Amino acid sequence: MLKFLFGNKANAPEIKRETQRETVERAQKELNEILVTLAPKARITIYPDEGTLTIDLPEQMPDEAKALPAPENKTDG
Repeated sequence: MLKFLFGNKANAPEIKRETQRETVERAQKELNEILVTLAPKARITIYPDEGTLTIDLPEQMPDEAKALPAPENKTDG
């Protein structure tokens, strides 16, 4: 009677969960695709004892330059 509310669970598609290895490999690939386009390059610091890293990004990212407001016209008159 309530199948229209909850759906038919037999037809629900199974979602494949990502393993930790797949997650790290995907994130690394995505990060490298972004970092290679930066000028100036980001500074990457690795902390082996903690198993972490930090990324010091440039002051302005390439896509942020396009989003800046137009300069104001200063006319003295």
